[in-house]
Amino acid sequence: MHLTWLLATGLGIKAVDAFRNTSPFFFFSTEPISALPQDIPSIQSASALTQDVTKTLFECPSDTYIIATQPSVNAEDFAARLSAPHLRRYMNRENDAVKTSYSIRDVLGEFDADEVQNMLEKRCRARTMSVDASTGSFAVIDDMKPRVIRVEFPDLPVSSNERASKLAENDVFLSSIIDILPSPKYSVIYTTTPPSADTKPASHHINSYEMEESFPSGFHTDLKRDFSVRERSDGDNTTLVDGPLFERYQFFTPGLFMGLVVLSILLSILYVGVNGVASLQVSYAAFDKDMGPAAQKKQQ
Repeated sequence: MHLTWLLATGLGIKAVDAFRNTSPFFFFSTEPISALPQDIPSIQSASALTQDVTKTLFECPSDTYIIATQPSVNAEDFAARLSAPHLRRYMNRENDAVKTSYSIRDVLGEFDADEVQNMLEKRCRARTMSVDASTGSFAVIDDMKPRVIRVEFPDLPVSSNERASKLAENDVFLSSIIDILPSPKYSVIYTTTPPSADTKPASHHINSYEMEESFPSGFHTDLKRDFSVRERSDGDNTTLVDGPLFERYQFFTPGLFMGLVVLSILLSILYVGVNGVASLQVSYAAFDKDMGPAAQKKQQ
């Protein structure tokens, strides 16, 4: 009996360690992809997942392919209330452009993003550009050519509160890249790697966001509704408002408004002047030489 108990305990410990070394995977696209796996499991090896993603994108359904890598996270980090609101909206298909989305809660091993990138370069003739999220800047894309965008996020901090804040910042950064894409046809592959053993998930010490079912089966991932404004710490004066690009940034400034008013006044003055010059009328007889009797007498 003791031997049976020891064997059961040992198997339980191994199972816990196995799930502890897993991390989630997310995929969404603006195209209705028919090459998706028939049965999407909640647990899958990284090698099998890499093959599935390669088959899914083999027909080059999009113009832009974003491969984002977030190290040091697990599924519980994304269960926090404000962890990744933009990602939640994409996965829930609350964005009307998204037609396909699915996720895997626990991926065993490390997803081979290089293999997917090489396939897209050869099969879709896509060019690859790298984005360093730690600098917070990236080049503006101004053409419609097929492209692979590799986004490498830095490791999350160990502290739970700092993890949630940093994960939300990375979420806003990824959403900003999607907003400026020139083509409306894109696919996003969001891969992760598991955290270290001494890391606490972000959902442990912040306002938790309970979900009825985390990462359910099927193409649709029920991540619940997010909130429209991302809260920042009291020491940070910057407020990032959720929403489309033209709602997050101010393009019509007071200086631009005054310039347009002055330009309209100058154009009005120019129109009146040109119209006045054009309305001048001089008869052709004014330029003819007067040959009448009075002119002849004057010449004598």
